[in-house]
Amino acid sequence: MSQRYSQMFSSLKARQEGAFVPFVTIGDPDLATSERIIRTLIDAGADALELGLPFSDPVADGPVIQAANIRALRHHITTQQCFDLLARIRADYPEIPIGLLVYCNLVVANGTSAFYQRAAQAGVDSVLIADVPLREGVRFIPEAQAQGIAPIFIAPPDASEATLKGVAQASEGYIYLLSRSGVTGANDDVNAPAAELIKTLNNAGGAPALLGFGIARPEHVQAAIAAGAGGAISGSAVVRIIAEHEHKPEAMLTALAEFVRTMKAATQAK
Repeated sequence: MSQRYSQMFSSLKARQEGAFVPFVTIGDPDLATSERIIRTLIDAGADALELGLPFSDPVADGPVIQAANIRALRHHITTQQCFDLLARIRADYPEIPIGLLVYCNLVVANGTSAFYQRAAQAGVDSVLIADVPLREGVRFIPEAQAQGIAPIFIAPPDASEATLKGVAQASEGYIYLLSRSGVTGANDDVNAPAAELIKTLNNAGGAPALLGFGIARPEHVQAAIAAGAGGAISGSAVVRIIAEHEHKPEAMLTALAEFVRTMKAATQAK
């Protein structure tokens, strides 16, 4: 398996920090600007990246990220163009963990093995298939592992202990822990998970949990880490900045960099 996640978490632990992981859709608002965005996120202090491949029916996502997919698909961006972009990022940033959040159709459309092979060649560390629960997702694990890619699964906030243990045992790299049910979206009613939930995942021998859904402000990041999470993933709040500055790329990159710096600062022990 890729060692980048374990190296990241070890390094952060030594510095008494959690991970801040921004999410964006590759190709939003266009391919060239998207590459600049991803480089800006890294340069501003992102510990890892969670990136979406544009898809026409992103059922797990709320309106903000759905709109990002529409903007990217306007330019008829292909999966191969996304992988080519990732290969350029990987060449310049050899250590940062890069995760993909995708939908099942994109994985199986041209052959599951071929998808994971292309992802590995591009330097991808993990793949989370958003619309496939653990029960159906286990069939993808051997394909991922064969290419050295970590399979990631979602831990819902209302999951049974048995489900949480299954997610912990199947996930490598990290576990995507939901702060609440529903679709993605930045809002104010983030429920920091009970420490018991994270304790169950940890006791099952799971990789560190990253809390996602609704992470929009520094206090959300602080609450996640205080509850025992290894860090937090922020998607809609990041993508909203892109949407607000779609036609002003320099202002967009400045705002994104400031957001990442602020959220990253919240991961550091006071």
